[in-house]
Amino acid sequence: MATVAFEKATRIYPGTTKPAVQDLDLEIGDGEFLVLVGPSGCGKSTSLRMLAGLEEVDRGLIRIGERDVTNVAPKDRDIAMVFQSYALYPHMTVAENMGFALKLAGVSKSDRDRRVLETAKLLDLEPYLARKPKALSGGQRQRVAMGRAIVREPQVFLMDEPLSNLDAKLRVSTRTQIAALQRRLAITTVYVTHDQVEAMTMGDRVAVLKDGVLQQVDTPRALYESPANAFVAGFIGSPAMTLMRTTAKEGRAKLGNFELTTPGNGEILIGVRPESWQSSTSGLDLQVALVEELGADAYIYGTPTQASQVSVEDGAQIVVRWDPKETPSVGETISIQPDPVATHYFSAETGNRL
Repeated sequence: MATVAFEKATRIYPGTTKPAVQDLDLEIGDGEFLVLVGPSGCGKSTSLRMLAGLEEVDRGLIRIGERDVTNVAPKDRDIAMVFQSYALYPHMTVAENMGFALKLAGVSKSDRDRRVLETAKLLDLEPYLARKPKALSGGQRQRVAMGRAIVREPQVFLMDEPLSNLDAKLRVSTRTQIAALQRRLAITTVYVTHDQVEAMTMGDRVAVLKDGVLQQVDTPRALYESPANAFVAGFIGSPAMTLMRTTAKEGRAKLGNFELTTPGNGEILIGVRPESWQSSTSGLDLQVALVEELGADAYIYGTPTQASQVSVEDGAQIVVRWDPKETPSVGETISIQPDPVATHYFSAETGNRL
């Protein structure tokens, strides 16, 4: 096992001027499960491939443990990678697929068989060792791909969107298995996903990237409760935080008839999560556009009335968690106000937290 460190690591693809990853400073602890998350094109997979040695590092360096691996060949970095595509050999059995890298490394057959069997027990793959990949489900194939990485006993696991080919139900069960397995093995793991729910439920810490730049790295709870900027605030959380643009004067801002004390003046962004809205007799008037009933919860989607003088960012709707037993009708106007203690404030100019 080992720590991992990116030190001002930068990747600029040939023919482009804007870095795909820019000055990435990130330390990953021994045995830590770190998730890289962000929208498509944010640089998360490039960062992972730089660590794997599959992409060049144009500036800066990367360390695994105390060793500078910036210019070390992928095969000599002591890492194992699990890809989005399972990349299993169709003509080999599960056992042969799992043990293939050990065979190439010259490990004896008896030792290979022992390590494959131990890993198969860990992943509940024992009954399938003699089968070919085509006889397995998607979830089983992904476990075989995991097993192939585990038998190598690497210092670092790298996982690039390994669940994206699975259906929704299987993704939920498999992500809990991966997280539990990683904690059991205590192997340093860097996991890439665009799914922020995956990131929040799996990682010890989560690193959020945008346009190749690291925005914030912290525990899932800290990211949710104290986002560093408006981008992180809007990206982390499902349904997303509502960001509203308004003007604060003398440390006060109005949302409809409700007044908030603000940490800044001028044009600001006010962020409110769905669960932080409350019903009000005289607050922000919201016209209901959609009611989403989910059993234990209900979510109201709506737009502020013209009289509210509030602009919701990116033309989004305000989302409010509501009592599922007392949901309003579509077209109805309701009045809401945010919990001042749970309200977030950001600079409209820089997006940074105030």
